[in-house]
Formats: sequence, C-alpha cells, structure tokens
Amino acid sequence: MEKNKFFSEINGNFGFGCMRLPMIGDEVDHKQFCEMTDAFIGAGFNYFDTAHGYINGKSETAIRDCVSKRYSRDRFLLTNKLSDSYFNSRDDIIPFFKSQLELCGVQYFDFYLMHAQNRNNYKKYKEFKAYETGAELKKQGFIRHLGLSFHDTADVLDMILTEHPEIEIVQIQFNYVDYNDDAVQSAKCYEVCEKHNKPVIIMEPVKGGSLVNLPESADRILRDLNGGSNASYAVRFAASFPSVAMVLSGMSNNEQMADNISSMRDFKPLDEHEFEALSKVCDIFKQQNRIPCTSCKYCIEQNQCPCDILIPDLFSAYNTYETFHSWNTRMYYRTNIVNGHGSPADCIGCGGCESVCPQHLPIREYLAAVADTFERKRT
Repeated sequence: MEKNKFFSEINGNFGFGCMRLPMIGDEVDHKQFCEMTDAFIGAGFNYFDTAHGYINGKSETAIRDCVSKRYSRDRFLLTNKLSDSYFNSRDDIIPFFKSQLELCGVQYFDFYLMHAQNRNNYKKYKEFKAYETGAELKKQGFIRHLGLSFHDTADVLDMILTEHPEIEIVQIQFNYVDYNDDAVQSAKCYEVCEKHNKPVIIMEPVKGGSLVNLPESADRILRDLNGGSNASYAVRFAASFPSVAMVLSGMSNNEQMADNISSMRDFKPLDEHEFEALSKVCDIFKQQNRIPCTSCKYCIEQNQCPCDILIPDLFSAYNTYETFHSWNTRMYYRTNIVNGHGSPADCIGCGGCESVCPQHLPIREYLAAVADTFERKRT
C-alpha cells in the first residue's frame, strides 16, 4: 500500500489519542470530550485512536457516545487494537473484535493494529495466527487497513515486517528525547519503517506529558524561540519527518486541544533553528542524568560479563526513569534490556567491567542502584 494513500485519507497530520480523556472521578467527562471532539473535527482533523484497555474499557464507549453517535461515519477515522491480554486462542479473536465494534458503535474500523508488539508477545500472535485473522477480517470489510503498534528494538520490528509484508502502517513511540535513546530506539525503528516503505503513526510525541513541564533552563530555551508551547515543539518535531502520516496526542482537556490545533492546523515543519533548540534541551536532560555513562560499551565489548548484563542499556533506562518516571521506561527495561539477558541484581561483583571503563565509573554501585529502582521498587 502506497503511503500517500494514508496521507490522503487522514485529514491533516494530527490525531486524537483517546487514552487520556477528560475525567470526572472514574468516569469520562462526556461533555468536555464532546467539546474537544467538535473542536477537533471542526478544525478539519478526523483520526481517533483507542484500545480496549484504555481507561478500563471506557475509552471505547466514550467514542461511541461522543463521536460515533454524533457524526456520520464518513466524518471520522477510527483505530482500535488487538491486545494480547484479551485472547488465548485463535477462536477468541473474532468474538473479541466484534465486541469492540459494538462498544465503539461502528460497523468497521479504518485501522486495526496488532497492539504493543515486542519479541515476547509476538510469539503469541504467531501461534494463534492473529495477523492472518486480521487479514481475513479485512477481506470481509470489517477492517480497512491492518497495522501494528510497536514497543521493542529495531531488529524485532524489522523481523515482524519481513514476516508480515501485509502490514500497511506502523505506530511507534517517537519524540525528541527518545529519538537517539538506546532503549527506545525511535530513530532506528523509524528507519526500519522507511526501509519497508511503511507510513508511520507517532505515539507519545510529548512523552506522556513529560516534555511539557521542562527544567527551567530547558524551558527558557524554548521560550526564547518566541513561538508555541513546549508541547507544540514536541508534536511538530515528530510531524516533521517525511514518512510520518500522523502524530497522536492524548489530550485531557479543551486547553490541550486548542494548543494542539493552533500548532497543527496550519502545520509547518521545524526549521533548523528550532531543531537546534530541541537538541540543546536534550543536552540539558543528559546533564541531569544520575549515571554519567557515555555508552562507549567498553564494559561489554572489551569485557565478557559472566552474567550477560547489558550495562549501558541499563544505565540509559535508569537515567530516563529518574528524569521522567515514565511507565514506558519500566516496560522497555523488561522487554528490551533484561529479556534474555542478565538483570542488574544478577551482578556477582567481579569488577571486570570497571577495569575497562574509560570513565572509571563505580559500575557495581550503579548496578545496585538500577536493581533497587527496577527490581525492588514497584511504584
């Protein structure tokens, strides 16, 4: 499928992620969600994204009540997903899918994604032929485009897209902080999508809101641009790449919607000066890191760790978590770093890594801190 087809179907390059809807207590604030929907569609946009697990199932029904019942089907595009926690056999998939259609109040999904693919759960999708079932539903007209959302390393994405060329579009985590992050591998995953000629949907462009409230020195850099909000620079960064069909933003109130519309209705890619400013913001984040590791990888390339611990990757994840306290970092820790390798708690204290570290870091001490954060704390 040519990526230009997706660019023509999606109005603009900005989508409404429905994972963080406005709430009143434990319930979705339907009045405000309706107002946000009206502003979004009124501004010319049309792409909504949900999944069954979002807001404990209330995202789908809120879309039914605030979008599907209020707008004709040709006014909006809707994406839903097949999450691995909702099927334990191939026979489970179609009944679950049909329940999603009913909950959302639609007869078909414009996009249906194999959700949060990684090297572990992909085995389950293969075993129960989830991709093949999705293709069958597409042939029957219940799905217009089949895709996947992804949380793992670029080599895993390359493998999946090689095995499933029928996938039409890929959703990845992508923002200016994660762009060169060793754990998230946003840039590398984007390059894999380009290699396979797959248009890209961006999630977490503002890193779950973390790129809104910046450290004072970083905030000053963006304010000196005399342009938009901190969030607007993050969203525009993600939208500035040529294979990006659309950038999702999970908005929780009218103010966030208005801010995003103001920067995306008449979208302009970041200019060189703005890219440089975001690079400086990234440098500030790096300076705040608790572990001054340069990721030279001497500790694992010039020293054979007997416990097969990916030390630089662990330190990168630790620094990211200490900066943002993001649930995503814990997930990447489990799926990308310790999966199939040693955990920091496995360290036997041999000191071989420290003997070759050009920064002379107390690696064993740092590994204990990483273990304390990821293995014992459950916050």
